Amino acid sequence: MSEHDDVWKVNRERDGEAQRFESNFPEYGPIAKTFAPVAGFGVTLRNFFRPTVTEQYPDEKTPAMPRYHGRHQLNRYADGLEKCIGCELCAWACPADAIYVEADSNTEDAQYSPGERYGRVYQINYLRCIFCGLCIEACPTRALTMTNEYELAGPTREGLIYEKQDLLAPMEDGMLAAPHPMVPGTVDDDYYKGDVTQVVQEQTAWVRERRPDDPTLPENRSAEDDASSRPAQQSPDAALSGPAGPVGGRTRG
Repeated sequence: MSEHDDVWKVNRERDGEAQRFESNFPEYGPIAKTFAPVAGFGVTLRNFFRPTVTEQYPDEKTPAMPRYHGRHQLNRYADGLEKCIGCELCAWACPADAIYVEADSNTEDAQYSPGERYGRVYQINYLRCIFCGLCIEACPTRALTMTNEYELAGPTREGLIYEKQDLLAPMEDGMLAAPHPMVPGTVDDDYYKGDVTQVVQEQTAWVRERRPDDPTLPENRSAEDDASSRPAQQSPDAALSGPAGPVGGRTRG
């Protein structure tokens, strides 16, 4: 007999004879014991006679919850400068290694964000992303947030790697597309604190001098609005033809 066997023998003698296990659950009667094998179908039977609810997706889309973790978005400040400073903290925080960031330095002629750096390259691989939201928590400037958009399927793998231009928030009214200088007399902390609330004349003049055709300039934006609100002119041939072809519903044979 080995040393281990001696130990087990001593333990059995010390603990004595094992006692019978007694359950704390109440004892079922004969009827309950009869129907116990089918008790697991209770939920199925309760819902068997209820009306069927079918969601008519994608014709009828159910709104997501307000804090749903959907597609990411790179936000802008009120004057149009980008909030991303290229710190790469989001990439370091991502547990799936789905984010890739390359930073570059701002210059006087190419100021994309407040401060010294901006995100020149920003990619999110949605084949890897698990939508955990850790990148949102790591962002120091609230540049990266998550929207309620959940339709991210695509026919190719390359199409699910979103670039910076795919993630940037749309330009709102009054914004100027970057690059352009910061508001005169401000520093990056003023942007982070929310003290910059609109575009100033100096920024508009800077963009007008270097990019007169920029669609975000006030004069170009108003011209685009007028063009979009103007009804489309039809050609004479199109005016004479209806849904079934030319006037009279006849087509050439």
